[in-house]
Amino acid sequence: MKPIRILVDSFADAGFPNAQMGNAREIVSRLDPQRFHVSMFALGTVDPRIAQRPNTRLIRLPKHRQTPRIFSEFLWGPHSLLFYLKASPASRWYLNLRRKWRDQRIVVGTIEGQCDYKNEATISAEAVQLWERTILRCDHLYSNCSFVQRSLEREYGLSSGVIPTGADTHFFTPRWERPPNPRPCVLFVGSLCGRKQPEMLLSAAARFPDADFRIAGTGVMGLELKTQIERESLANVTLLGNLGAEQLREEYRNADIFFFPSHFEGSPKVIVEAAACGLPVIVRNNYSPETVINEITGYQAASDDELYSRLQALLASRESRLKLGHAGRLHSLKFDWSLITPQWEEAFVTFANATADRQAS
Repeated sequence: MKPIRILVDSFADAGFPNAQMGNAREIVSRLDPQRFHVSMFALGTVDPRIAQRPNTRLIRLPKHRQTPRIFSEFLWGPHSLLFYLKASPASRWYLNLRRKWRDQRIVVGTIEGQCDYKNEATISAEAVQLWERTILRCDHLYSNCSFVQRSLEREYGLSSGVIPTGADTHFFTPRWERPPNPRPCVLFVGSLCGRKQPEMLLSAAARFPDADFRIAGTGVMGLELKTQIERESLANVTLLGNLGAEQLREEYRNADIFFFPSHFEGSPKVIVEAAACGLPVIVRNNYSPETVINEITGYQAASDDELYSRLQALLASRESRLKLGHAGRLHSLKFDWSLITPQWEEAFVTFANATADRQAS
């Protein structure tokens, strides 16, 4: 049987911090090369796992005018399935043309966040419109958790399968033997933007001066946070910027608590990575993350006050932190990419077989 040819609308570059691109790399690196031929775009240094993968084609893009090259690959590339479609001009052009061309190739999109974008002030109307005209027009949609699946159905009346976001639990591992920190360490990892609410780490730092707070990530709020830290003399807060995978793993391993107050999510992989490294995780309950079991692996809080009270309780009890952290590590193993990738493989085979049957009839 010939390998199924898949074009993945993502970059194979090793250093890109974007979570969705990271997910795409994790999946591609694990796809069976005997069953799947994969094409991916590249700008710079390619993830070595993908560079060394058999049956892989890298499409080098120029620094400028990338959209025409991507669009041409969508139209004429030697693939039967287009996966991980992004909300981009090239995607919009292609989807507008494919009906006229009677393109029989399958397009698969992923939904990785709640779908009431129109109610989120930090997302522009133009971005929402582009998303609606690209991702939502895919032949098949997959949500990364049941909450997102329900959100898509509620907001747009569209159905989707569910395949979770994974984590590399062989890479993200605890360091149980390390000595206790002199002061408890609280970690946040994510984009520094309004919907992630990183400013709550600064409020927590003021409330709990005997703990240290570390914030990994960059974004539009970076300068604002830096200014507030200096203005309020928050010596117990450190802005880390973007981190490579090795550095990020060290931050998880050296922390005591993962505090993630974001209010607009789907199933963020950072909370799985944190749990895989043995951290108790504090999140909001408005998106019901399946990767956090309330009061067993961490806490799902209903309000700002509960977020702070849960944090206060964990700061006061190393025993509780370790108990929740051990349970979180065990729970994270259910989301390892080695279990998630075969679900994608099964989906791809199903689509390929359906296309072959349709063409034969």
